[in-house]
Amino acid sequence: MMLTVLPLLGVTAVITYLGLTYARSLTHQELAVYEQRMVETRKQALKDHVEIAMSALRPTLNNPDISDMEAQYRVREILTQLNYSEDGYFFAYTQEGVNLVHPTQPDFVDQNLLDFQDREGNYLIQGLLEAANSGGGFHRYIWEKPPLMQQEDKMSYVVLIERWNWMMGTGLYFDDIYQDLKTTQSKINQNITNSLFTVLFILGFTVLLVVLLGLFINLHEHRLADARLKSLIKRFIRMQISERRQFSRELHDGINQLLVSSKFRVELVTNKLKKGVQVETIEQDLVEAERVIDQTIQEVRLISHNLRPTLLDDLGLQTALKGLLEQFSERTNISTEYEATPNLDKLPEEVEITLYRITQECLSNIEKHAKATHVSLKISIKKGHLQFKCYDDGYGFNQEESQNGIGLINMRERLELVEGVFELHSIMGEGTKVMASIPVNLAAVDK
Repeated sequence: MMLTVLPLLGVTAVITYLGLTYARSLTHQELAVYEQRMVETRKQALKDHVEIAMSALRPTLNNPDISDMEAQYRVREILTQLNYSEDGYFFAYTQEGVNLVHPTQPDFVDQNLLDFQDREGNYLIQGLLEAANSGGGFHRYIWEKPPLMQQEDKMSYVVLIERWNWMMGTGLYFDDIYQDLKTTQSKINQNITNSLFTVLFILGFTVLLVVLLGLFINLHEHRLADARLKSLIKRFIRMQISERRQFSRELHDGINQLLVSSKFRVELVTNKLKKGVQVETIEQDLVEAERVIDQTIQEVRLISHNLRPTLLDDLGLQTALKGLLEQFSERTNISTEYEATPNLDKLPEEVEITLYRITQECLSNIEKHAKATHVSLKISIKKGHLQFKCYDDGYGFNQEESQNGIGLINMRERLELVEGVFELHSIMGEGTKVMASIPVNLAAVDK
């Protein structure tokens, strides 16, 4: 669950950060473009307003029947009365900086404002005159906006009235542009915030879904593991019961019958001695009793070997496996090859008996079914796992038809008890490969 949630959180955080950074950068770019477009629109509007004013002044300026004084008076009156929107007006100055027309601030009329500065130190009248004298142009400065007369950023467009070299123009304030930009910025920030909350909601929902799914899968896996463990325990119990039943049968049918037979022979000898039967006859009974007792001893050894091979305790796993292979080769005339890691005798007891029994089962199956001429047994320890490999060059078999054989089931169940993995590969006419992997403690092995 951690391997799922942590990368998800990390990737989401990186993507969200990059998305927010890109969104903010794009917002700044879009607002800059928007502001530039608004300014260009205002510039064109200023040009249009000035052109309209000049159109209103031309009849007076081009009338030769009107004296300069009368024409100047009419021009000033026309400019004073011209206005547009709520704060649009026209102004006029001489080349010396004397104000001729200023409808919103009449106190400035006839005053010399050539050295007038705004709050940022900008000589705005000088800048306007310079723009007008260059053939008409724009100039930006700070000026008081009517009706509240608050200082705002303003841009003016001015031209020359060539008849008297007067500078005439008008201006527009930028406060509404800034307000639009601020409103747009606020909306964009709100959209970004909403997007962030949406991402966080989706992330939270996804994490919750992953956690719930992880818990469900873990619970399901635990249930499967419990069911598998219960099944393994049941099979182990059945295996114990089967081995005990077999042990009981061998004791009853084999050992018990032999002992009863020995007892009868001894009783027969006793009765014959009491009756004074000839010694030769008694000796024959004693020989037969000795033979039955020897057979009983052999049966006891065989049962003991099947329960726990004495070679494992006396000589170790290496010698026990070599003994199995030698007996197999002598009994079947099948050549054998054995290769094992040197520290094989230091394995835990449960792993030793498992390897021994698996080898027994493999050799038994080869003897009964394979018709092989050569058998190879290799055991090694690599990267904390014991690798068991048993190959034969026999006839092979169809795995799908033989998967439920008792021998194969026994090998799988024995390996499961030591957390091992069983593999089987067999091809008709090409032999069989039995492989197993068992986790081992290397530290314990090397001690």
